[in-house]
Parts: sequence; structure tokens; C-alpha cells
Amino acid sequence: MIDVIPEWAFEFHGHRCPFMPIGYRMGRMAMRELGVEREKDHGLFAFSEMGIGHPNTCMEDGIQVATGCTYAKRIMQHLDYGKAAFVLYRPDKGAVRVSLRPEAFDELGKFEFMAYRKKGLEPSQIPSEVIQPVVDWIVNQDEKDLLVAERLPDFTFQKPGPNPFDKAKCSKCGEYVFERYIRLVQGQPRCIPCSGYGG
Repeated sequence: MIDVIPEWAFEFHGHRCPFMPIGYRMGRMAMRELGVEREKDHGLFAFSEMGIGHPNTCMEDGIQVATGCTYAKRIMQHLDYGKAAFVLYRPDKGAVRVSLRPEAFDELGKFEFMAYRKKGLEPSQIPSEVIQPVVDWIVNQDEKDLLVAERLPDFTFQKPGPNPFDKAKCSKCGEYVFERYIRLVQGQPRCIPCSGYGG
């Protein structure tokens, strides 16, 4: 199966590169495997295995676009394993892990785009005639040649409790803080930065 990457996904991401489309295709594959639609609210959860400070994290924007699992909704988490993979989970459907095939990763490394990135150039600084071939290659690969999906029958996840709307003013800075983040200092409510305590 081949997915059409919406142009707005590139605009949201900020530049053209092969990694955001890989993430998009990962998300779409995982959704098909679980038989779920794009999440509107808070019932589907994504767990990114990507690392910090690596180009692969561009995949996370693609996953968010495809699945609707966003960091802002707190239904996407970053596990920081340094891998090109993620897990999609819904309590009533189970979990599936999708990863980039090592062979596809090897092929990706042969494109001129990767040579530019290794020199330290940002994707927006790379000529479009260098970027487009690798993006086209990602978009046109058969799903099964690009990605691997595996069910995780023993996957467990404890969904966080409801987020109450109760809040209080910090006695030092005067800003509102949601109740679960209040710290008491000499009996007075403080936000975490003003309390001197860690998170």
C-alpha cells in the first residue's frame, strides 16, 4: 500500500525531508493494523522509540499528523531509544509496533540528501533537486518493503487519570497553576519554578 502524504504535513513540519513521510507512513500502517481511525480526542496512544537530537525525530511529526496522537494532547510519548520505530496502542484494540526495515534504512543512506545532512546542512538549506528524489523514493516504496509491523500481545500501559480543572494562584508570581502541580512552601501554594522544588 502507498500513502499520499498531504502537502500540509510538510508545511506543518517546516521543511521537506524523507523522515517526516516515513513517520506518516508508519502511522498509517499502524492504524490499518489496529483497525482504527485518526484520533480526535484521547483514546489512542503513540510511543516513539526515536532518540533526541537525531534526524529520525522528524518521523514524530509524521506520526502525529497521521494518527492524531499529539504531544499537546499528551497521547504521544518520547521513549528515547534511538530507534526508527514506534508503538501505537488503543486499550480495546491492543498494540502494534512499526519500524523502518534495516534494508530500507541502508538504501536511504545512499541518497545524496544524506551526504548533505552528514555535512551538517539543515534540510531547508539542501537544494530541492537533492531532496525530492529521496522523498519520492519514500513515498513510492511499497509499505511492506519499507516497514515492519508486529503485534505486541503483552503490551500494557496505564492511562493517566483525568486532568482536573481545579487551579490556584502561586503565592509568589501570582500565576495560575493546575492543582496537581502546586507545591506548598510554608503552607502557601507555589508553582514549581517558584517553589524551589523539582518537578
